[in-house]
Amino acid sequence: MTTIVNNISFLEQIDQAQLPGERRIALERFHQLGGFPTVKTEDWKYTNVIPFLRNGISIDLPAAPAVTAAQLEATGLLLPDTYRLVLLNGVFQPQLSELPPASQVTVRKMSEATEEAAFKQYFNKSKRLDEYHFALLNTALFNDGIFIETKAKAQVEHPIHIIHLYHNTHNLLVQPRHLWVVQENASLHIIESAAGLNLGDTVFVNSVVEAVTAQRAQLSHYQVQTGGSQTRNINQTLVQQHGKSLYNNYTFTLSEADLVRNNLNVSLDDERTETHLYGFYIASGTQLIDNHTSIDHRMPNCESNELYRGVLMDKATGVFNGKIYVHEDAQKTNAFQQNNNLVISPEANIYTKPQLEIFADDVKCSHGTTIGQVSEDALFYLKARGIGDAQARSMLVKAFAFDITAQVKIPAVRKQVEQIATRYLAATVNN
Repeated sequence: MTTIVNNISFLEQIDQAQLPGERRIALERFHQLGGFPTVKTEDWKYTNVIPFLRNGISIDLPAAPAVTAAQLEATGLLLPDTYRLVLLNGVFQPQLSELPPASQVTVRKMSEATEEAAFKQYFNKSKRLDEYHFALLNTALFNDGIFIETKAKAQVEHPIHIIHLYHNTHNLLVQPRHLWVVQENASLHIIESAAGLNLGDTVFVNSVVEAVTAQRAQLSHYQVQTGGSQTRNINQTLVQQHGKSLYNNYTFTLSEADLVRNNLNVSLDDERTETHLYGFYIASGTQLIDNHTSIDHRMPNCESNELYRGVLMDKATGVFNGKIYVHEDAQKTNAFQQNNNLVISPEANIYTKPQLEIFADDVKCSHGTTIGQVSEDALFYLKARGIGDAQARSMLVKAFAFDITAQVKIPAVRKQVEQIATRYLAATVNN
């Protein structure tokens, strides 16, 4: 049996010698990094994950219940005019799904996609993958997931909506793994949502997405992170962009989960690629929400734009760490990064660190951060026009937050996100 790392007992369940090739190599690398990251690990100094894993957590999936269409609808996550892929504990549920046309998009379980040419070309090939503790653990132990590949030139009519459902009978570690490839001149929108089904204990989700945009391809990725207090989430998204491609990411953390960590890493591997990252998070209670992003400019004439905003309430903690790397060959790079935070409660905390590392001399790059409270001048302006204090505060917070939702290109997604956010933001009127 493998040695226990960081005193996390579920690792006793793993027989490292029985793992095949890539899985065994990944677990060996995980051990070489020291196992799970601690607060002594620079990228995890404000996020101590060890206490969240010391609760008798298991990697053995329970028997899957028969999920009905009524249960799926009761989650409130369904969206109109979308293709739908439903996963239960990371395993595809075809009876609840509505697939896009096979002439445009290939959809497979990851466990059934290993002979696909794109799988062989791109699976587990993301740059710097071997630097990420949880991604390595996922590579070693992932359960299953979804392989999506568009055909070249496919303009997929509707977004693909992936609904992640989680079920447990004991404290459970679920590790989905996904690979999405958008081939040349194709365009695709993917939406992710999540919900728990009759959770008896805690579900800890350690998810990895590898995404590839080929020449002139476009991928828009919407992560609508919802879920109850019995969920914890570590999400790793690794993107490879090829020439003249476009990748948009919209991450909305509107969850009751006590821990959410988003790692988003984009590598611009060819000329004239374009990347836009938008994030919005609300942290309340004693939640910890941590967003780590990196944009790796490797080639000339590329553009990236990043805007994250957060609202911190109660005794919650927020973390934002954004890195932009501009390599020596990446001349004519245009990169912008901004993180703005509104701290509603005096007991809330935000740790924010935008970073630039530039090794080229002909670039336009900027970054910044703000931390503030509701403007008293703006409050006075609204109240002078007959608006009550509570309503005025709510209006100002919404205006701050919904600058991000305004970037969403799918009306149904924008409406859903704003409705969920409004429910959370209603708590601000009592502060």
